[in-house]
Amino acid sequence: MSCKIFPLGDTGLTVEFGNEISAELNNRAINLADFFDKNPFPGFVEIVPAYASLSVFYDVSIVRKNFPDFPTAFEAVKSFMENVLQNPGDLEHNKPRLVEIPVCFDAEYALDLDSLATENNLTKKVVIEIFLAATYRVYMLGFLPGFAYMGEVDERIAAPRKTAPRLRVPKGSVGIAGRQTGIYSLESPGGWQIIGKTNLELFTPEAESPTFLQAGDSVKFYAAKF
Repeated sequence: MSCKIFPLGDTGLTVEFGNEISAELNNRAINLADFFDKNPFPGFVEIVPAYASLSVFYDVSIVRKNFPDFPTAFEAVKSFMENVLQNPGDLEHNKPRLVEIPVCFDAEYALDLDSLATENNLTKKVVIEIFLAATYRVYMLGFLPGFAYMGEVDERIAAPRKTAPRLRVPKGSVGIAGRQTGIYSLESPGGWQIIGKTNLELFTPEAESPTFLQAGDSVKFYAAKF
């Protein structure tokens, strides 16, 4: 399967496998990111997987010093990527971690559950049942530290982002946007349709692994009371 490799500013590079929500493409991005996390080259700074792409950031001066045969640092890092992509057997295929997350659907936390149910011609009870029945894949982290973009939500309860975002969405709020679901790891402005809340800490900056969820995880929600 082909991919595109292009610069991301002066100190980054992006590998794009496609432009759709796909577990297969997401696995390619995550597996490649895992490889470079475990096998960093001199000058490697960070690698960030997304839905169907990943971006790697590097220190130009260190890359140039260690790989002077390449005309630019970008060409050196691009070569590293191409070599690994040509040998997919070098990439590990990790078994997804299953994470169970409690959600309270009480009215004080489910700010948009009534309207979402009405828009989809369902009762609140049915919306919750449909939401809890699925197992969701963490495709990527972004927007806020520890905010996981998960999918895919059953089309029967899919909902567009709010036309007027809230100025304050409480920490722990569980929302739906299109066929994605996510949890606000911190209080923040936001336009997702809020259907519940979790008391799980998703971002702990002082921890060795600050973000509770990781790309590639599988998530199962269950109803709880706080």
